[in-house]
Amino acid sequence: VQLQACGGGLVQAGGSLNLSCVASERIFTIAAVAWHRQAPGKQRELVARIRSPGTTFYADSVKGRFTISRDSAKNTVYLQMSSLEPEDTAVYYCNIAQSRGWGATYDYWGQGTLVTVSS
Repeated sequence: VQLQACGGGLVQAGGSLNLSCVASERIFTIAAVAWHRQAPGKQRELVARIRSPGTTFYADSVKGRFTISRDSAKNTVYLQMSSLEPEDTAVYYCNIAQSRGWGATYDYWGQGTLVTVSS
């Protein structure tokens, strides 16, 4: 299974971007879908996540500005980003965790899409 992320780009502070992540085939028994990001010189961090059956998590730094969603019929995960700040500049990675039973999961990762927010 391949995850293809797209939608990144250059945007001015205060602007919006919508990221998409499409899986090459349907992934069954999904435990969670998520977006992470990694800024230059920093560790990768969790930005937003939907755990099955539907609880969501947002990092404090993006609450109220970012929205994660999924369309199972299209094998797609979205991240709507608004009121972007220069601090949101990073490579954004989509992640799908598949349940493998007995509490174990397997993580699929997209290749990353660069978001640059200018001040």
